[in-house]
Amino acid sequence: MALMSAKERPRRRHRIVVIRALGLGDLLTAVPALRALRRGFPESEITLAAPVQLAPLVPLIGAVDSIVDTPDLDAVRANGAAPDLVVNLHGSGPESIEAALRLAPAELLSHSHPSYPALSGPQWRAELHEIDRWCELTRWAGLSTDRFEYVLDPAPVPPLQPGVIVVHPGASAAARRWPADRFAAVAAAVADGGVPVLITGSSTERGLADRVAARARHPRVRSVAGQLGLGGLAALVSAAALVVCGDTGTAHLATAYRTPSVVLFGPTPPALWGPPAWGPHRTIWHGSSGDPHAARPDPGLLEIGVDEVLAAVRSVSSGSTGRVRARLDRATVFRHQHVG
Repeated sequence: MALMSAKERPRRRHRIVVIRALGLGDLLTAVPALRALRRGFPESEITLAAPVQLAPLVPLIGAVDSIVDTPDLDAVRANGAAPDLVVNLHGSGPESIEAALRLAPAELLSHSHPSYPALSGPQWRAELHEIDRWCELTRWAGLSTDRFEYVLDPAPVPPLQPGVIVVHPGASAAARRWPADRFAAVAAAVADGGVPVLITGSSTERGLADRVAARARHPRVRSVAGQLGLGGLAALVSAAALVVCGDTGTAHLATAYRTPSVVLFGPTPPALWGPPAWGPHRTIWHGSSGDPHAARPDPGLLEIGVDEVLAAVRSVSSGSTGRVRARLDRATVFRHQHVG
């Protein structure tokens, strides 16, 4: 099979498979690239190969026709007729390229890799923000791409409780999980000023979220982990006053809905995965890098203190109009006894 540049592709209706067999934040950072594909191929059938748990977000992206359950690259398998084009939005290769080739596409759009010298494409640049990485790929293919086109459509369900503070303590790896007792202290300090706080998480994170709520020991703090589903979480974040979380998918939901956020970074620099610096967001990072998949909290993440997070919340509050200032209009919301 000849691997052709996507610049040479015919402009006709055809089948496109996009591989992004990763998590929530990974999918959201690929939204501008997905929308670029939709503009470039308005009549094509675009299938997303990603975990089926992400299906509630597909209608909110407005660029994908269907999703095929693909929890990892090993699950990428040919099913029916070969696609006309496979787009590798998964990784640098060679594993992701090998998975794409198993589909026997007529064309493959991917970063170049020395293991596949016949494949033309841009070089992988590790220093790029994750959004820019995939935008660069679609621009290389001649597609009109806007890296700021990441805002999701409104969620189809009403939010559980609008105007609340969302605290999300979970992350897929322990390296990016700030300690539960510190999240609890932040939640209690905010709730002490009259602001309702909802602790969110998936069904597998229910124990962690319940622990944070219990340690907060405050009647306005409660856990809703495992109760919302992804669509419900998106609706909640879209209507929240503020999101406080680590470097995880919920942070990207806040970015996608332009909800003010305070995001805690440890092993990964926010320049690679963080929200836009100009938005209603604050990132906290102590400058060290490490393994984002490690089994223990990153030492740099543990350097972040409760007072530092609360100061960032105050900063977001004072610098914003609307949702945050309406909910956090008193400096006395942060009482020392809750953050000691």
